[in-house]
Amino acid sequence: MILSRSKPASSEGARTSASRKQIPKLEEFLEKRDYTGALTLLEFNSNIGDSLETDLWMGYCAFHLGDYKRAATIYENLRKKDYTPQDISTNLACCYFYLGMYPESQKILEETVDDKLRTRLLFHLAHKMGNESKLMEYHQMLQDVIEDQLSLASIHYLQAHYQEAIDVYKRILLDNRDYLALNVYVALCYYKLDYYDVAQEVLQVYLQKYPDSAIAINLKACNHFRLYDGNAAQVEMKQLIEKISSSFSSGHDLIRHNTVVFRAGENALQILPNLVDVIPEARLNLVIYYLKQDDVKAAYDLIKDLEPAVPQEYILKGIVNAVIGQETNSRDGIKTAQQYFQLVGSSASECDTIPGRQCMASFFFLYRQFERVRLYLNSIKTYFSNQDNFNFNYAQAQAGAGYFKEAEEAFLMIRNEKYKNDYVYISLLSYCYIMNKKAELAWELYLKMDTSAESFNLLQLIANACYKVGEFWYAAKAFDMLERMDPSPEHWEGKRGACCGTFQYIVAEKLPKELLSEVIQILKNTSNSQVDQIIRVMRKWGKENRVNC
Repeated sequence: MILSRSKPASSEGARTSASRKQIPKLEEFLEKRDYTGALTLLEFNSNIGDSLETDLWMGYCAFHLGDYKRAATIYENLRKKDYTPQDISTNLACCYFYLGMYPESQKILEETVDDKLRTRLLFHLAHKMGNESKLMEYHQMLQDVIEDQLSLASIHYLQAHYQEAIDVYKRILLDNRDYLALNVYVALCYYKLDYYDVAQEVLQVYLQKYPDSAIAINLKACNHFRLYDGNAAQVEMKQLIEKISSSFSSGHDLIRHNTVVFRAGENALQILPNLVDVIPEARLNLVIYYLKQDDVKAAYDLIKDLEPAVPQEYILKGIVNAVIGQETNSRDGIKTAQQYFQLVGSSASECDTIPGRQCMASFFFLYRQFERVRLYLNSIKTYFSNQDNFNFNYAQAQAGAGYFKEAEEAFLMIRNEKYKNDYVYISLLSYCYIMNKKAELAWELYLKMDTSAESFNLLQLIANACYKVGEFWYAAKAFDMLERMDPSPEHWEGKRGACCGTFQYIVAEKLPKELLSEVIQILKNTSNSQVDQIIRVMRKWGKENRVNC
């Protein structure tokens, strides 16, 4: 039996018609910046029938999703058709530009008609390809219109002229308050200038309107990373990771890159190598990762062919050359590092910034002019008082300049075991202890060390430094140990002088009398004709002063 309809057929047709009306229009997707939804709708429409307008919109949406390869394929296919709009070639050149295919982009532009977009793109290509003369030529062709001025601001940004870029953006914002995206660009500039609080305040204007913006959320996370720590940054990034579409390739890559940074290099070798030619900072952060892993050669190989263009690249290349120079005793490496540090530290744009002062401190450090190093590090100390790497350098500079109390305090603030097990740390802290009349602490540092060439060197340092400042008892102990390891005349002479100096202090009541028996025992460890005569004098005094020796 065939059951009759519960509702008339006409009613079902009306429901189908109503559902069709509920399908969003393309304009609605574009207004919401939902390019994935727009592209899905366009793909559906393209299956119904081929349309030039549909293809153009698909290229537009793919481009705005950051899927430049797909957009380029769409424009390449459109160019093969009999009739296409004149701007297709320029659009394709834009896709090639974002794909890093600069020669291909320029070649296409040579065949296109002259228009404002073409001029702007050639302006950017001149910068990317390092053609200064062409850059100035196209700069002169820019007009006082918003699009051209935005291109000018972006070049200022890429050349690290952040204040100049801010001036352009603010000038445009004065007459166009509704151009909210410019607040993101201004915030980026303030971020680069290390004004993270200001950057966050400006960025919030845009986030209030577009709380789901990938670029804005990412920048907010970066601000939190600088203001607080990696955990705070990851909290901000979490919402973005959960909702980001894999089709948004450029945003996806940026998030993966920054997540590595926020997690202190976790999964760096799995993620960063593939992004080296995609995100400029990926190369720099991978170099930093290698340096932290003490893989100096890998860091050097990655950065040696990089022609630095912005302060961060000069600084990192300087650091790598300095490390290589110190490890291989290469004067050329040190000299190259000095040049990079001085170039950044003395530049008008960086001389008063924190990185600029760090560079000048590094420059003078390599020249061993520690008073000048102290001058620069003291000016930025409040920003890094709890950072081990800063305190390590600060302590070395203080010790090098003879400020041993300050050096000791800085060394003792360090918590990283890697630094505390470094011979430079141990030896300099020992020297500071001795200079600060705490030779017993230096001796304790030696006793904690395993037997090695470094422990032998430390023993020599303690012996000679203690002797120099009159800490004769610890000098005697150190020279005694040295003589057992290497019974040379120099070590005997050092021990003899230190033992006699200790005896003088005992006589003068600067050291307890009970030490006399230990001094005599140390002397007995040496088979030398002078020993008996020295011990005889000491025992005579001991007998006269009722000291059991």
